Amino acid sequence: MTMLTPRTPTKLAPPGRARRERKAAELESRTRLVGERLAATSARPRTLVLQDVDTSLDGLTHAEAALRLEHHGANTVAQERTPRWFVQLGKAYWNPFIGVLVFLAAVMYWQDPADPGVVILSVMVGISGLLRFWQEYRSGRAADALKKLVTTTCAVQRRAGSGSAPTTFEVPMDQVVPGDVVKLAAGDLIPADLRLVGSKDLMVGQAALSGESLPVAKADTRTNDLGQQETTDPVEADNLCLMGTSVTSGTATGVVVATGSDTWFGSMAGSLVGERPQTNFDNGVRKVSFLLIRFMLVMVPVVFMVNGLTKGDWNEAFLFGIAVAVGLTPEMLPMVVSANLARGAVAMSRRKVVVKRLGAIQNLGAMDVLCTDKTGTLTEDRIVLDRYLDVHGHEDGEVLEYGYLNAHFQTGLRNLMDQAVIDRVDEAEEVVVDARFSMVDEIPFDFARRRMSVVLDRRSLLGDRGRPEHVMITKGAVEEVLELCTHMRDRGETVELTEQLRWHVTRIAEDNNRRGLRVLAVATRSVDVPRDTYSVADEDGLTLVGFLAFLDPPKADAARALQGLADKGIAVKVVTGDNDLVAARVCADVGIEVGQVVLGAETDGLDDTELRGLAARTAVFAKVNPVQKARIVRALQADGHTVGFLGDGINDAAALRDADVGISVDTAVDIAKESADIILLEKDLTVLEQGVLQGRTTFGNTIKYIKMTASSNFGNVFSVLVASAFIPFQPMLAIMLLVQNLVYDIAQLATPWDRMDEEYLRKPRNWDAKGIFRFMVTIGPISSIFDIAMFVIMWNVFAADSEASQSLFQSGWFIEGLLSQTLIVHMIRTRKIPFIQSRASWPVMAMTVLAVLTGLWLPFSPLAPTLGFVALPAGYFPWLVGVLLAYCTLTQLVKTWYIRRFNTWL
Repeated sequence: MTMLTPRTPTKLAPPGRARRERKAAELESRTRLVGERLAATSARPRTLVLQDVDTSLDGLTHAEAALRLEHHGANTVAQERTPRWFVQLGKAYWNPFIGVLVFLAAVMYWQDPADPGVVILSVMVGISGLLRFWQEYRSGRAADALKKLVTTTCAVQRRAGSGSAPTTFEVPMDQVVPGDVVKLAAGDLIPADLRLVGSKDLMVGQAALSGESLPVAKADTRTNDLGQQETTDPVEADNLCLMGTSVTSGTATGVVVATGSDTWFGSMAGSLVGERPQTNFDNGVRKVSFLLIRFMLVMVPVVFMVNGLTKGDWNEAFLFGIAVAVGLTPEMLPMVVSANLARGAVAMSRRKVVVKRLGAIQNLGAMDVLCTDKTGTLTEDRIVLDRYLDVHGHEDGEVLEYGYLNAHFQTGLRNLMDQAVIDRVDEAEEVVVDARFSMVDEIPFDFARRRMSVVLDRRSLLGDRGRPEHVMITKGAVEEVLELCTHMRDRGETVELTEQLRWHVTRIAEDNNRRGLRVLAVATRSVDVPRDTYSVADEDGLTLVGFLAFLDPPKADAARALQGLADKGIAVKVVTGDNDLVAARVCADVGIEVGQVVLGAETDGLDDTELRGLAARTAVFAKVNPVQKARIVRALQADGHTVGFLGDGINDAAALRDADVGISVDTAVDIAKESADIILLEKDLTVLEQGVLQGRTTFGNTIKYIKMTASSNFGNVFSVLVASAFIPFQPMLAIMLLVQNLVYDIAQLATPWDRMDEEYLRKPRNWDAKGIFRFMVTIGPISSIFDIAMFVIMWNVFAADSEASQSLFQSGWFIEGLLSQTLIVHMIRTRKIPFIQSRASWPVMAMTVLAVLTGLWLPFSPLAPTLGFVALPAGYFPWLVGVLLAYCTLTQLVKTWYIRRFNTWL
């Protein structure tokens, strides 16, 4: 039996590839094998397909269905489940910096269990992890709440026993098995992959799989039950309905040929669970973390050796080395990053954006390429009648009138284009039509004819009840309707449709097709001998009236939103499963420079290097399948871009997962929402633009903290190194270093609430470990110059030149070091002149004042003896002000040089 093939295709990817490449190869292999099997099923005659799945048109018996359910398993696809809370909690603490802090706290506890530094570090670690855990846990619950299953049952035809008559009843979708006969009606979700065995007026919405906005006609077969011509894409097969699609109109009967992971949908879902690929944020944090850790591993042994050799007290030198390690480590980095991201997530939630993974906020700010589907993002995701044209391509109300009559009086289920015609006509006109016309008969749509006709009685126009006048109005595919036309309407006259005129009107229709419009022809015929019933044979000798042209219209604000993204340095590339003509038309309408549209099939023959070049210069990709979408994303990433992907269909899931930031919407299919990092409650690029700004603000404040703290800490350690070599006592006690760092770091907790300069937000921002190192070694030593100046002042002016007066020396340097660290925040946070051209937010200003007051108070406080401080003389403070002013002035000058030299600051 065909359906008893193994559920999981052999993984063809070599074991030596990177995990991400193996996943991509697995997805490609799986979808290709399933696609080939479905394509073969489509090409086989219906009778052989029924034999393949060992069933009949009457369906399975209940006993057979139960056995197959046990054999094949539930009709479900692999899903990525939200981790348990304790797993999320553990991952929140999986961070190299947190590891360093835990190590330092353990060493300090081993040296002295009563050391207050142990408590300080432990609190920092605890708050950082809990903050990150709670925000991601809460966002995960919000995302889970968005999952809404439209229906959980479907109509299946089964029998009580082998000799019993079939009955139709509802069964849960997860209990559908291969061989089941499923009944479909408008609004139904397709529960599995089906081969149609009967249909009437069936239209299926496949946007979730193909990206095509308009529903497509499906039928049980083409001719004589021989199946259809072989196709390599099961989505394009006319006699297959695939899991994840839905019926928009009509009815059908289909036999289930695949369930669960054997379906086209399931073949994609199976490769999308497990560990996610590393994103731009993950790589950036890792590089910066290890840069700072390596720097610490170099500096701490040097300080330890210098102190041990010059002071002779190796135990004290060890304690001081540990304190320096704490001083060098941006111990608040995990907390500040988590607070930044959490604040960004809260701010984005107010703009109807759910952030599932906090790191995605920074990725959103770093994004410089956005790949997006067309339907519902650039367009309104609805079908409208764009124009009604006569045979010369001019708008003509008569065409609209006849098109409306055809749509209004048909008794079958209206499709989206019928509804679009009706929506174009005013309610008042509908009342008049109902009074002037009455229904006589209907010739329904079928797949072979691709048209439908209504016959109306318009005798009411004559104002009497005499001889009835019947008119047939036919609407359908241009080619099929034109074959039946002998005449056409030309400026109010009926003229013969010659071969030259036939070529002319065909060109009119083709021109509109090339503009991305779906075109239907409208034709009429007056019936000479009225009667009660009509047949397909009466659809002859028609007069062509004109054409109805439909499209999914661009959103009114799409062009403005795209321009807003372009102004912020983000290139938008449209990657859609829809056809190239429609994609080009919509993209041109919203201001995208289309250029050459590349079809998905064209990318298959390219190697990775060739695809990188093509992806860089192409703005629109059309007729792209899921594997090709993901490959395009990876090609852009390999070219150095931070890539976002916005999609809501099954065919978008792989690309959403591979992108640096996957963006979906709350109305998306579950697999798309599970693969996404961010979920928009409104499918609106304007909302996305606000998210980009929030992401850049979040990243800016994070990098601001890293550069301020790293350069400041480096300057302090450099100063300690100089002092240790020339001063006969410790320049600052270990406890003083810890307190200084604690006060400074608490002040930095306001950083997430700081504002960023408008110029900073105009282009994407990314992690740059080399830039951070360059900043640290350039700006850091500036503070050492003035630290050494304060050493000289304390030694010569205030005679703090012996061990007996070391407390005075240490207190003086403590205040200068803390105030210079705190004030320099305002110099570094902007490339402009601080306080004049750019002012920090009020929380930052308030924390600055609080830190300065705390530093000035401690040497005079009751805590002073415990911490080793002594009160400073009044003459110290003018010197302090002079040093700080000189420090700020030199920093501003160096900043100006640095920006000119490297064309960057933060």
